[in-house]
Amino acid sequence: MPTETVLGVFAHVDTTVRALEELRAHGYHDLTVYTPLPVHEIEEVLERGRPVSRVRLFTLIGGLTGIASAFLLTIWSSLVWGLVTGGKYMQLGSGGISGSSLPPFFIIAFEMMVLFGGLATVIGMVVLGGLPRFRPSSTFDPRFTNDRFGVAVHCAPERGGSVRDLLRAAGAEAVQSR
Repeated sequence: MPTETVLGVFAHVDTTVRALEELRAHGYHDLTVYTPLPVHEIEEVLERGRPVSRVRLFTLIGGLTGIASAFLLTIWSSLVWGLVTGGKYMQLGSGGISGSSLPPFFIIAFEMMVLFGGLATVIGMVVLGGLPRFRPSSTFDPRFTNDRFGVAVHCAPERGGSVRDLLRAAGAEAVQSR
């Protein structure tokens, strides 16, 4: 489906926030915002109605994998090498593992959970964020790193005119289609 991108350049935070609120009120949700510095008001407008990130699932799966692998590693090494843990040898019988003290294994399980959870979080951010980006965005303007704010609206070509009117009415310095 063909889309048009309309870019509005703003000089002030309040006009940028007003434009974002107007766009969201008119049903435009596919927005890209460029700012020279973090602005909490813009973040609040963009976060309304946005689903929760799926990165937390990567963290959960990584943490559970870390716990499972830690217990497998510690129990396996105790069985193979006859390590004494908590003053007892580990024995594998018909009822499962017996004769061992498991609390020392929880420390290793916790550490592996944190390690695997952290690594999975980084992998999730990279995968879901579409990183690395080898080509810059077609709507990026170098002014957005200095003193201007940009709002790029991705919409159907027949709605481009209404988007341009909304951006101009909100106080955009320049409006252009890309």
